[in-house]
Amino acid sequence: MSFSWKTARNIMRKDQGISSDVQRLEELISLVFLRIFDALEEEWEDEAEDEGREFNSAFAEEKFKWRNWALPDKDGKTLTGDELLSLVDNLFKYCKTVNVENLEPRQRIIRKVFADLNQYMKNGTNLRELVDVVNELNYHDAKQRNLFGQMYEEMLKLLQSAGSAGEFYTPRAITKFIVEMLNPKVGETFGDFACGTGGFLTAAIDYFHAQKNLTNKEVNKINSAIYGCEYKPFPYLLCNTNLLVHGIDTPQIAYGTAFNKNINDFDEEEKVNVIAMNPPYGGTTTAAELTNFPAQFKTSETAVLFIAYITKRLKQNGRAGVIIPDGFLFGTDGASVAVKKVLLEEMNLHTIIRLPSSVFAPYTSITTNILFFNNEKPTDSLWVYRMDMPEDLKHFSKTKPICDSHMEVVKMWWNNRIEIAEEGNEKSRCFKKSEIAANGYNLDLCKYPKEDQEILSVRDTILNYKKLSQAADKKIAASLEKITAALGIEL
Repeated sequence: MSFSWKTARNIMRKDQGISSDVQRLEELISLVFLRIFDALEEEWEDEAEDEGREFNSAFAEEKFKWRNWALPDKDGKTLTGDELLSLVDNLFKYCKTVNVENLEPRQRIIRKVFADLNQYMKNGTNLRELVDVVNELNYHDAKQRNLFGQMYEEMLKLLQSAGSAGEFYTPRAITKFIVEMLNPKVGETFGDFACGTGGFLTAAIDYFHAQKNLTNKEVNKINSAIYGCEYKPFPYLLCNTNLLVHGIDTPQIAYGTAFNKNINDFDEEEKVNVIAMNPPYGGTTTAAELTNFPAQFKTSETAVLFIAYITKRLKQNGRAGVIIPDGFLFGTDGASVAVKKVLLEEMNLHTIIRLPSSVFAPYTSITTNILFFNNEKPTDSLWVYRMDMPEDLKHFSKTKPICDSHMEVVKMWWNNRIEIAEEGNEKSRCFKKSEIAANGYNLDLCKYPKEDQEILSVRDTILNYKKLSQAADKKIAASLEKITAALGIEL
């Protein structure tokens, strides 16, 4: 048996305790996390021994260590059935309440991750099969770590069609593009404060490693330079596991809302050099959270709040790339205008990339945009570029998603910015800040052209309806004639 999502999924489909792909993913990734964590604890234990210091396992009860219940014993026997089911149920409970007092910071993650997770499976034999699949993952093998990273990415793609969980997945072509344009450097801090499954964070890690062969010192810098925040338990699990798979053994992901502190109270140590985000749109915000925003920014639209938040979390000369819905661009409510004014008057909003509406299909058809800004100086001019659909596609879909190759045309424009007008319609243009300010800070620029619709006069509409009605009557009469003839009925 080999490790694969397809194999695991088929096993879990047999179990009455699991009814959806979201639950299947949560079940599988919970076990994968435990498998990886056990492998890491073995490495940390060896590290402590080499350094002559004591190491305390997060699993004070030996029976809960993966190696002691999930793997075959010295006689080749494995735990299964009701006995296994009972142990795993108790293991989940143990992880929720584990005493973290004497543990290293990197070990304390176990309690945070399992705080709100569930063990769904009801059949111990099915659970045994699933555990055997997870056992095929050898986390000590660098090659397997890389292969598993690819498999994990495929599993995350399932979230696009897994009900509301799709909100946690941003197409990797988009995350890679944003990170590449932000160009984070080793030694800089990188953050996503609504990080979902960790797509932007892992894209940054991959980008760091792709730049050059890193020294151990540089790798350690990366390990301590990635920051995130996620307030839902399932994506929090996915993100932490994703970071472990990418070699970050001390994920610095806060569990909870990003809006738990006044946005004007962040000191320089809490700020980061680079931020890439796809914040939730139209989310819910509590009255307590809103007290942490100045009056001019208060709104029920979380996307607007996050833009205001990001402007306060950037270090001096920091830079950000943020995905935002169309509504923010043309929004005329007080908070939207106030935030746009900050982006133009206090920050340097230098580029907007408009994305096709099907980029996030099938999860949502909301049209989105990427805002690139920094806080080096106030905006002087703003470039807007409209990314059109590739000529061979009408729209992106689950089977034909947006790919890296689709972003190449945007990269070419990014590196050689020119104004483009097609048939009188602006595809790319540079706008002066004064021009935008004079128009009420409306950023709805270089719009997608709408298909021309023929609007008939009242007389032509009636005539058109009459023609269609007469044609329909003729078809009905012909059908009746055939039926009556076949039945020998005279009317």
